[in-house]
Amino acid sequence: MKIAVCRKSHFNSAHRLYNPNWDDQKNEVVFGKCNNPNYHGHNYQMEVWVKGEIDPDTGMVIDLKILKDIIKREIEDRFDHKNLNLDTEEFKTLIPTAENICLVIWKILRDRIEPQLELKVRLFETDRNVVECGSSF
Repeated sequence: MKIAVCRKSHFNSAHRLYNPNWDDQKNEVVFGKCNNPNYHGHNYQMEVWVKGEIDPDTGMVIDLKILKDIIKREIEDRFDHKNLNLDTEEFKTLIPTAENICLVIWKILRDRIEPQLELKVRLFETDRNVVECGSSF
């Protein structure tokens, strides 16, 4: 039987939703106040779900301390208190929507978590705006 475990985390980042292929008017119509040229920020909440068989030697699907360390090193240290558009390589040419942020996080974590384990990332941009990427449990 497979079991799912979750580690919660958070980071604070600024961003601007802007498509450089569009004029200012179209960006304003599509992205509204999220297109503010001076950026805006969010206190992102994140859930990282890992699902797999329980290891008979450890009694765990994944050591949550190891998962915590991966999230800190790969996500929090990379994105916390950063302007995603200006300070990160991942969003130099990718619009930092909640969907794209969640997908980028999933891809980063997917490379660091054992391949036999399923992975799902749930990102809360606000209490009302939530996106999810990965395995459907």
